[in-house]
Amino acid sequence: MSSQPSSSPRAAPVYSLEFFPPRDVAAQERLVRAAKQLLPLGADFASVTFGAGGSTRAGTLSAAEMLQRLGYDVAPHISCVGSTPDDLRSVLATYREHGIRRLVALRGDMPSGMGEMGELRYASDLVAFIRRETGDWFNIEVAAYPEMHPQGQTPEQDLDHFVRKMQAGANGAITQYFFNADAYFDLVERAAARGVTAPIVPGIMPITNFSQLARFSDMCGAEIPRWIRLRLAAFGDDRASIRAFGLDVVTALCRRLLEGGAPGLHFYTMNQAESVLGIWKALK
Repeated sequence: MSSQPSSSPRAAPVYSLEFFPPRDVAAQERLVRAAKQLLPLGADFASVTFGAGGSTRAGTLSAAEMLQRLGYDVAPHISCVGSTPDDLRSVLATYREHGIRRLVALRGDMPSGMGEMGELRYASDLVAFIRRETGDWFNIEVAAYPEMHPQGQTPEQDLDHFVRKMQAGANGAITQYFFNADAYFDLVERAAARGVTAPIVPGIMPITNFSQLARFSDMCGAEIPRWIRLRLAAFGDDRASIRAFGLDVVTALCRRLLEGGAPGLHFYTMNQAESVLGIWKALK
């Protein structure tokens, strides 16, 4: 697999940030503080996550509005699980009224206690629906999984699902985070062999808290390489050493991805600025 820079001219890398809607006043203040600290980086856009079954719909819009006021181009997440076509039409109309031109379209997770998936079962259905309803108004990003979706059956089936999303009208993709660059390059090559030419931007997770990272990774199927797990575990409660080691590991990953031809980077900020600023400074 190739991980060397191409000699042909490439578009300037696209950098983006991801935030999640706050659940209380203190969290709201943290989000505003982080967003203001990261604004000087000049990210191309900022995405805002969407809770299972639409559980943070109002919060997603509120956070997106706040980020817009600060000067960000925003990309709210939109999910089809548990939503009717009328629900989705209402959400799309609201976003258009707010001048939002970007979306991250996902299947989404089924919240506990919800029994019906809804009429649109897959992200490819959602992308096709958005295109039918709104034409080219929205730039649509979808998810990609270098290490396979946690509910995927085989790598080939997982790739089939991804290709269908792109064929349905997505403009690009953002990957689940990973720490193995070869997995990303492999996905890009296999997708290109299936005719996918749109950009696949790697998702980047800063390392700041080992127990939290391990929990997230187990849930979403992202592999933490054994050598990284062992190093992080050896630091125990030494948060400063974890952050310093994490900065080195993630910066090296970002550098390899960009040198290997990645079209940009998407940072999962966890509503914190320091780790992203550290990576950005190290890359510059």
